[in-house]
Amino acid sequence: MATGGEAAPEGEEGERDWADLTPVCLAEAFSRLGLEDLWRGAMACCRSWRAAARSRPALFAALDLGPAFEAVGADAAEWWTPAFQRRVDAMLRSAASLAAGELREVRVRHCSDDALAFAAKSSPQLSILSIQSCPGVTDRSMLTVASCCPMLTELDISYCYEVSYKSLEVIGQSCPNLVVLKRSIFNWLDSSEHARTVPAEYLRACPQDGDREAIAISRSMPKLKQLVLRFAKLSGVGLNSIAEGCKELEVLDLFGCANLTSRGIEQAAANLKNLETLVKPNFYIPRSAFHMERYGHWQLYDERFQTNVFQI
Repeated sequence: MATGGEAAPEGEEGERDWADLTPVCLAEAFSRLGLEDLWRGAMACCRSWRAAARSRPALFAALDLGPAFEAVGADAAEWWTPAFQRRVDAMLRSAASLAAGELREVRVRHCSDDALAFAAKSSPQLSILSIQSCPGVTDRSMLTVASCCPMLTELDISYCYEVSYKSLEVIGQSCPNLVVLKRSIFNWLDSSEHARTVPAEYLRACPQDGDREAIAISRSMPKLKQLVLRFAKLSGVGLNSIAEGCKELEVLDLFGCANLTSRGIEQAAANLKNLETLVKPNFYIPRSAFHMERYGHWQLYDERFQTNVFQI
């Protein structure tokens, strides 16, 4: 520090010692960090910084691993291993513990039943839950979510093949404010895009009870505004049930739903007065994907799969 008439050396005046900051100030600074910077940076720096972060549970109100997965661009074979699941589980458990009941948003993949149940029991204020591609998640943990997280408004259980219609029923009954549901499955018409990453036995375990799930949705989730069912195996019966029970739908995504007809989709959409966005099954269907005896001759495809891109 300069004394008397001496000028302070250039740059010295702006220097500050971070060790002098109070825990409150540190926590306020940490609130401006992203997830990775908070976990790998601030909390890993030293014991006092970790304590400062722990003193504010609101810092851990959201666990969003979506950007990290999306940065890879596609599924990686490593993600489907037990070792990777344990890593995700550890983060989910830590986030739930650090949030101390204030966890409101979870977006992860490849977690287990036990870790999800632990997080649900610790997070009564949870409102957004996205657990795509979790082969280890079953109805057991979903029932825990239903009983412990009644404030749920958004649920994404896409590619979770061990979750059945029973979970949908209980979630709908226990979470009356649910407005977004995403329940897509992998492209079962052409699984080649997933063949090198997703285990073959998992792809073969694709849920077959699309209509039963659709009926469960229609009966227990009347306030839905957005419903995504990509490649779901529902028929006109299931779609009509949704149109009758989910009158407030604004977005309905049926991409890849090969068992639906264009006529059936139009009839169902006519009953949804609030519908703003309808995604139809616009995709190319290879002839090898269907048995001729089931649909008769190929002229039926003109009506069954009338899309902008389909051509005989």
